[in-house]
This record gives sequence, structure tokens and C-alpha cells, in this order.
Amino acid sequence: MAMIDKAAALGVVLGKIKAMEQGHGLELLTYKRDRAVIIRRSGPEAFCVIQNGFEQARYIESAKGLRPLLKRLLKKEFPRSNKVRLRALSPDDRPC
Repeated sequence: MAMIDKAAALGVVLGKIKAMEQGHGLELLTYKRDRAVIIRRSGPEAFCVIQNGFEQARYIESAKGLRPLLKRLLKKEFPRSNKVRLRALSPDDRPC
């Protein structure tokens, strides 16, 4: 599990998620691991995003809509964080 700067998190996540196969994903966590944003590739151009923190929600987004959604979720779930934890998910970890 790597700690990355919150300012660079959006670019890092989008770069990694484009190269992932279907079923794989990423989990962004706070330092205390009490809030999370989970992104999983559910199709060739579809992503399932789960918000688990201040609010609980599930989104199905295309590749185009992923950037603005993640930007909004990072601002909402990690308001005072300077670093976030990044963890890779395999298809066996959690269903989306």
C-alpha cells in the first residue's frame, strides 16, 4: 500500500486504471482508513465507483465521466488530507 500526494492522486489513479484489466481496481483510503473511494473497471469503457465515507454511494461511469467524478469525490472524502493510501484490488477482493 503506497502513500501518494493528494494533489497527484487524480493523475496517478487515472493512469493506473486505464492500464488495468476488467475486474481489477484501486482503493483510495485516508491515513486512518476510515473513508474510502473504490474504483473498479467493470467493462471496456465502464467503471464502478463506490464512495464509502461521509456518504455512501455507488456510481457507474464511462471513461469520460470518471475524471470529474473522482475530482469531486476526492474533495469531499479527503478534505484535509495531504496524502492518501493507494491499494490495488484484484477481481477476488470485493465485488462492485
